[in-house]
Amino acid sequence: MQEGSPVFKSKTTAWLLLLPTLVVLLIFLYYPAIQSFVLSMYRSNLILGTRRFIGLDNFQQLFSGILAPMYRQVVLQSVVFSASVVILGLAISLAFAMLANQKVTGSRVYRLLLIWPFALSPAIAGTIFSFLFNPQVGEVNHFLNALFGIAPRWLDNPILAFSLVVTAAIWKELGYNVVFYLAALQNIPGELSEAAAIDGANAWQRFRSVTLPLLSPMTFFLVFTNLAYAFFEVFGLIDILTKGGPIGPASLHLDNAGLTTTMIYRLYQDGFGGTGSLGFAGAQGVVLLILVAFITVLQFRYGGRNVHYGGA
Repeated sequence: MQEGSPVFKSKTTAWLLLLPTLVVLLIFLYYPAIQSFVLSMYRSNLILGTRRFIGLDNFQQLFSGILAPMYRQVVLQSVVFSASVVILGLAISLAFAMLANQKVTGSRVYRLLLIWPFALSPAIAGTIFSFLFNPQVGEVNHFLNALFGIAPRWLDNPILAFSLVVTAAIWKELGYNVVFYLAALQNIPGELSEAAAIDGANAWQRFRSVTLPLLSPMTFFLVFTNLAYAFFEVFGLIDILTKGGPIGPASLHLDNAGLTTTMIYRLYQDGFGGTGSLGFAGAQGVVLLILVAFITVLQFRYGGRNVHYGGA
């Protein structure tokens, strides 16, 4: 085969091979996205079965209506929650991956134990944490009470509840991040660190100047996937652990939205909760999609500048 020649002699073959993927994307991604845009223009009630075109009124209600302060709080909480899950999660995952990359006896077992939480569904992960941090019978409070004489009510205190959901989300995604970081670490030539050590670089200097830059393509990829996870896939955790609550303290000047209510959970509450306002939920879905797209564009525009490809 000559260099630059097409792999397929006929475009029909290429399109036939792409067809299953395109069908799946159309049914499960593009069609629901389009329907969300359409639904956001209507006042649609799931319970009453009514539907009336209202244009941009749902968006106006989100940003300038009575519910606007509460929704701004939810957006801010979502951004803080996602940033916490991405930054802390990737830092912890990289630390575990570096430890798992060490040549020690039983390293395969350690790697397997680090990876298995990713196989659990968010609902199962939330159930595990609800048992572990139960104020009466949870193992965490059992040890805290034995060692320090304290038994915090994790799900009643807003700050503790928010921290617990962040911790559960990080733990759930830990195995996924470790797998990719471990693969990237094993592809870094050992000669580079050895050369830096010969030049007098200590362990921290070798990590900062050699390992971290070579991991930048993988970090760039994981930032994107973890952002999508933090914004869209934590519904099960929140629903099992806190159901969006508890209400934050008055000292934080919040507007009566639960401190663990993220944008995806608020969408569910409005669309499938007591009011059944599908149109209002559709508008929130559009805002969520635009926000994540905006963050992704910023990531590719500015985050990609520090990515070094082909260094290894």
